[in-house]
Order: sequence, then structure tokens, then C-alpha cells
Amino acid sequence: MKVVAGGGPKISGHLTIDPFAPAYLALHESGALSARVERALAELRDCCACPRNCHVNRMANETKVCNTGRYARVASAFPHFGEEDCLRGRKGSGTIFFGLCNLRCVFCQNWDISQKVSGAEMTADQIADVMIELQGYGCHNINFVTPEHVAPQVIEAVAAAVPRGLRLPIVYNTSAYDSVSSLRLLDGLIDIYMPDFKFWERETAKRLCKAKDYPDRAREAIAEMHRQVGVLKFGPDGMARRGVLVRHLVMPGQTAEAAAIFRWLANELSPDTYVNIMGQYHVDYQVGSIASNGTAKYTDIERRATDAEMRDAFAAARDAGLWRFDARWLP
Repeated sequence: MKVVAGGGPKISGHLTIDPFAPAYLALHESGALSARVERALAELRDCCACPRNCHVNRMANETKVCNTGRYARVASAFPHFGEEDCLRGRKGSGTIFFGLCNLRCVFCQNWDISQKVSGAEMTADQIADVMIELQGYGCHNINFVTPEHVAPQVIEAVAAAVPRGLRLPIVYNTSAYDSVSSLRLLDGLIDIYMPDFKFWERETAKRLCKAKDYPDRAREAIAEMHRQVGVLKFGPDGMARRGVLVRHLVMPGQTAEAAAIFRWLANELSPDTYVNIMGQYHVDYQVGSIASNGTAKYTDIERRATDAEMRDAFAAARDAGLWRFDARWLP
């Protein structure tokens, strides 16, 4: 059965959740949320918030790889209608785009905010006010985009928003280059994890996102996300409520890596893992730029993925045993 969230066929009972309450409410009511904030901020004092493990004191505004100090930078926040059907619904996903990043993807399509200082530093209270504003617009969820390097600030902001009346599911929209220690601090706060599993091979990751350990850290992170929330489940309205939604961007010439990722998802997580196999790769940022020796860079990815590559990616996912796909890119 093709799952088309937000409409289409009825979803199997074991993949639904009703009634639903956001995970963070239980932490708040128990009084444990404030202690979680203190533990999160301690990560910033000797920064180990992501796998870069820079060990600078971000509470004192020291910075290193992500160029982010005590406060997160917010590049934009708005109801987003470009997300998966099960997140955007009719009124949009309440996205909060954080500025800067802990990766250096040479093909980044948001490089103007991920690789340059952009947006404004915001305190936890200010981010909480933005969350409440998005809830007031009728958004179906709060969607933190590129939060890996500011996971402690996310925890702090959620803790500030709950007493203000926040009641929406929280989406953690990540590159998957997350530390397991930060993810464990998020346990009980995040309802929907949305990792983008980019590469399977270490050499590919080293060349294209400047993080050779990316595949290892991504596998560890996604396994931890799955441990916390399981496979993606929906409410009666077809909107995602809790679980893991894995994205994979099909890149030119890399369908073998895609197949390896899909096999891992099916075998190590579950064949019920919900996957968005995306086809919107295009040439951007440093791809095709001219090196100092006069040659073009990254010419192997200086094109879009072909229709055949998209079909091969979906075939590999089905061969692995996966069956739950976002409908937009189905060939």
C-alpha cells in the first residue's frame, strides 16, 4: 500500500497514534525539564554538542567550526509549505531555520545561511516567542532546521515555550551529524526526528561535506533517534505525530551509496521506516567552481540526478524491504 499522508488510503493501526500529546509535556510536568536545560548548557562550556567536539567555551562566546557562540542565530521563521505532506498539511510546518552549520557541504543549497553569518542571535525566550507565534498561525508542528550545532539552545527554547502554552509536536530537522550525547538530552522533548542521511562512504563524506566520520556518526545518531521515538506514526488527520522520517537526496553517480543506506535502514531500524527519497539536487555553491590550478571542482556532481538514477534509488529501497515513501518523488 502506498502511504500518502494527509490524504489517501487508511494507514495501518500500528502506524497511528491517537490520542497524542507532545513528548515534552511529561518532562515539564515532572519538573525534569529545567534540569535537562542545565545539563544541555554544560555541553556548551566545553563544547561537545556535535561530533566536531571543539571543546571551546561557547557560554563565553568562544567559537570554532560552527562559528556559533552562546546564542543560536535564527535566519528565518515562517509557515513552510515545501516540507513533506505529513508535516506541512494545510497550514504549513512552523519552520525555524538556524544560521550556520557544523558541515561544509560543497553542494549546499542553503549556503547563504549555512556557511555565512546570517540572521540574528536570539535568546531562548525570543525563540520561544517565535514558536508561540507559529503556533498561533495554525502551523501543525515546530520544525527546527539545522539544529545540530545548537541542540542545547533548542532544549532551552522548548523549556521556555512550554509554560507559554506550546502544544505542537517538535520536529528535529537535521543532517544527522549529531552527537549521541546531545540526542540523549533531547530524549522526551522531540516528537519527530527528520535526519537527512547523505553518504554511506567515508571518503565521499570527506570530499563532499568535509567530515570523514559523517557516515559513522549518522548511523549512530539515527539509531538513537529510532530508539527514542520508533517508526513514524500518524494522527487520524494523516499528519505525522511521532517517529523517525529519514530523508535521502539522490545525487548523481551515487545510487550504490543510496542502496547501502536503504539496506541499513531496513535491517537495522525497521522495514517500516518512512523515507523521503528526494530528487531536487541541483548544481550549487562550490560545485563547478574553478580551482587555483584552473580546473573545475567536483565535476562528477555537476549535473542533476537522471530519471534512471531516481528509478534505481526507489528500486533499491523497495529491494531492501522499505515501503513507506513520501509521494512527491515517486517515479
